[in-house]
Amino acid sequence: MNRRNLFLSGGAATLFGGTAAVLFGGTAAVLFGGTAAVLFGGTAAGATQTYEVTHSDAQWRKLLSAAAYDVLRQQGTEAPFSSPLLNEHRAGIFGCAGCALPLFSSKTKYDSGTGWPSFWAPLPDAVLTASDNSLFMERTEVHCRRCGGHLGHVFTDGPPPTGLRYCMNGVALRFTPAAG
Repeated sequence: MNRRNLFLSGGAATLFGGTAAVLFGGTAAVLFGGTAAVLFGGTAAGATQTYEVTHSDAQWRKLLSAAAYDVLRQQGTEAPFSSPLLNEHRAGIFGCAGCALPLFSSKTKYDSGTGWPSFWAPLPDAVLTASDNSLFMERTEVHCRRCGGHLGHVFTDGPPPTGLRYCMNGVALRFTPAAG
C-alpha cells in the first residue's frame, strides 16, 4: 500500500468504518479498500478512461517489479535520488515500464534538482493528465496514454521553452538508448 492510500483509507476508514467519503477541494471520492472512485468535481487517472493495453491486477503484478507495480498501478512514489535514470544522460527514449510506449526524448530531460528524472515536454500523444487532489494539495498527475500507468506529476516551475516540469518516477520508465 502506498502512502496516499495508507493515509486516505486509514484515516477515513477509522472515521466511517471501512468505507469513507473524502472531500478534497470540492472533489468527493469514495474509498473502497484504498481505491478511490471520483464522484464529482474532477477525474481520477484511469477512472473512466479505456486504455489500449489492459491487464488484470494479477497480470500486472506478474509483469512488473514490486516497485514498478506500486508506482504504475497504485500511484506510489519512489524515493528521491533512488532511480538510476536520474543520471542517465545518453541520447535515447524514455518509455513506459508498463507497456513500452515512448514517452519522453532525452532531448527534453534536465536536472531539476528534485531527485526524480525530469523533462520539460513529453513526446506527442504519449501522456494524459488528471487532477490529483490527494494529500491536501492540488497537483496534476501524469499517466501513460496507452496503459494508464501512473508516471508522476507535472508542475509549472520548469525551464523554457515550456515552463513545465514533468517529474517522473524512474521505476515507471525504461530507457532505450539511441542507435549508433
